[in-house]
Amino acid sequence: MRTSEGRLGGDGPGAPEDAEPDGKETPPLFRPAVAPARVSWQKLTLLPVLLIAVLLATWLWFEQADLDALTRNALSDGRVSKALWQHIELTVISTFFVLIIAIPLGILLTRGQAGRATPVVVGLANIGQATPAIGLLALLVIWLGIGRRAALIGIIAYAVLPVLSNTIAGLKANDPALLEAARGIGMSPLGVLTRVELPLAVPLILAGVRTALVLNVGTATLATFGGGGGLGVLITTGITSQRMPVLVVGSVLTVALALLVDWLASLAELLLRPRGLEAGP
Repeated sequence: MRTSEGRLGGDGPGAPEDAEPDGKETPPLFRPAVAPARVSWQKLTLLPVLLIAVLLATWLWFEQADLDALTRNALSDGRVSKALWQHIELTVISTFFVLIIAIPLGILLTRGQAGRATPVVVGLANIGQATPAIGLLALLVIWLGIGRRAALIGIIAYAVLPVLSNTIAGLKANDPALLEAARGIGMSPLGVLTRVELPLAVPLILAGVRTALVLNVGTATLATFGGGGGLGVLITTGITSQRMPVLVVGSVLTVALALLVDWLASLAELLLRPRGLEAGP
């Protein structure tokens, strides 16, 4: 009788599919979800391919163009590569100083009594960006003289606001209950800041850095008026001498560099974003 009941319980039509012969059910098997790739192949390839195509088309146009002596002189002897390298240097150095100024200052302005100074500091940073870049550069040249230092200070003053405001907004947007829970488990104020607050604010901070980078590339073209060099030298030379090829080279390289920097910043924004902030499927 037991044999019959056991046979009916294990082999009958109503028996569960994952039941063992002795009547015990095996635990269901769970497959771990595979995290989706942060960066798609379209994100990695579309913009670089477009930039390569634009630069190649520009080069082919120059190969077929009939350039006069003045144009050849403006584009020869490594002047283009020198201007491009100066532009990259201006962008990198100014962005570095923007980061070491704006992010620590944004953190300080969200700590205790220092928050009272937030409207004043943000207002000063807003004045730096609201002032026309060429006017700000002219004032700095009058004060500091012609050279790269005046150009760098002008670029930095113009790009501090997005990083500063996004740092403050990102830290203030954190859930107070989450921060209280972190303190409740014994984390120090520095631990709460570095392990909870800053990781949660990373997306907003990176968005501000991305904006500042693109601003720096564009503003660096004006460094030529203060003796700072850069691709603005080619643009102004093309305008003043009425040589379209020189103007095209400076403009195309500036646009390509801005798009490349924005693309690299968008990749960093995706890769540095904490996994815990990604929405699940």
